[in-house]
Amino acid sequence: MHSFFWLEEFFSYFSGIKARAPGTIQEYRYDLEMFFRFLKLYRKLVPEDTELEQIDISDIDEDFLRSIALSEMYRFIAWLGNERDNGPASRSRRISAIRTFFNYLSTKAKIIEYNPAAELESPKLPKKLPRYLSIEESVAVLTEAASSDSQFSARDYCILTLFLNCGMRLSELVSINMSDISQETLTVMGKGGKERTVYLNSVCIQAIDDYLPERLEPTRDSDRDALFISRNRRRISQRAVQNLVKKYIVKAGLDPKKYSTHKLRHTAATLMYQYGEVDLRSLQQILGHSSVSTTEIYTHINDDMLHEAVENNPLNSYRKTDFKGK
Repeated sequence: MHSFFWLEEFFSYFSGIKARAPGTIQEYRYDLEMFFRFLKLYRKLVPEDTELEQIDISDIDEDFLRSIALSEMYRFIAWLGNERDNGPASRSRRISAIRTFFNYLSTKAKIIEYNPAAELESPKLPKKLPRYLSIEESVAVLTEAASSDSQFSARDYCILTLFLNCGMRLSELVSINMSDISQETLTVMGKGGKERTVYLNSVCIQAIDDYLPERLEPTRDSDRDALFISRNRRRISQRAVQNLVKKYIVKAGLDPKKYSTHKLRHTAATLMYQYGEVDLRSLQQILGHSSVSTTEIYTHINDDMLHEAVENNPLNSYRKTDFKGK
């Protein structure tokens, strides 16, 4: 089943001009196609017992798009919560897809004069502190990789070292080329096609130097420059990295449901902020965040720091007996 013309035009714009990642495009496609299938079902344009995935949306035209009301968008959001059991985060993501698409129809394609999605509100998200590994847990994971008798031990240790020291994204790590490395720096392509420089500390440089002699020779010309190579002699995939991270998380005695590749990024950011005396703006640049508000989640203070702050109150040195007779 094919999508309709303006949806395909939007994804061409989203990919070609906005340079959004393939994963983001795939998520937006799923969300928007679901929204328009829901509308056809809600408007009784298809039989009530039709499976949502079977609803054809290729016939949606400009008149249909112009007829969509804000109330129908809220109906969809309510349906996501009640019928699909979507939580606030999932509903917010789908709202973001709708907003972005209708903004495109209004400002770029100019086929609608009034943009109903401009007034579409998102559900309030509960604030969650990022989960991260302690220094001891990080050391345990690195120890498992370093002491492994696998032929990929040096590669795996290097991957974990870069995650935990540089705070890079999974997509950034798998896309590293050897030509991106220059002495103590590494050039990575972040979200939205934004290039940034990652500074390598001594343990990262050593891990790369130890790995390179063990690196397998790729079988495809397109992978010749890839830093990390899989057992199949191709550029390592995101799934393969996720699996190896999970393996060492388990070996270190940690819960793989709590920790993932993204949690390693959280770990690097948190440790840099808590122990590296790095300011928020610098951390923003290191992580490649477009907004400092995104970086602010790493300024959380753990219980030990709170306890230490109270203990260090200068009045803590005074006792009741010190005041008697004064």
